[in-house]
Amino acid sequence: MPHKDPSNFNLITYLWVIGLSLWGGITHNIRKLRDGTLKRFSVSELIGDLFISAFIGILTFYLCEWANLDKLLSAVFIAITAHMGTKGIAVFENAVSKRVESIIGSKDKKDV
Repeated sequence: MPHKDPSNFNLITYLWVIGLSLWGGITHNIRKLRDGTLKRFSVSELIGDLFISAFIGILTFYLCEWANLDKLLSAVFIAITAHMGTKGIAVFENAVSKRVESIIGSKDKKDV
């Protein structure tokens, strides 16, 4: 099996990941309209949601591949994080921050 990196995935894989992510972004935008977060439809708001959702969807896909998760479970995680939008990015930010803090904290203890 070839080493996993972004250039080893075929176009079909990227199309389903981005398609599912965009679908999550559309549903996120609809939810914001329905709950009153947005007063009226805005093309620029929709485009922003779509870009954010595609970004987080691709990151989620990479993490699922790294973790060797089943494709169906990966699709669920991709859709959920894409729908979460910036909240999904915040989840990853918190996880990375905690990981970095644990690495830096363990190095600091060695220096003492």
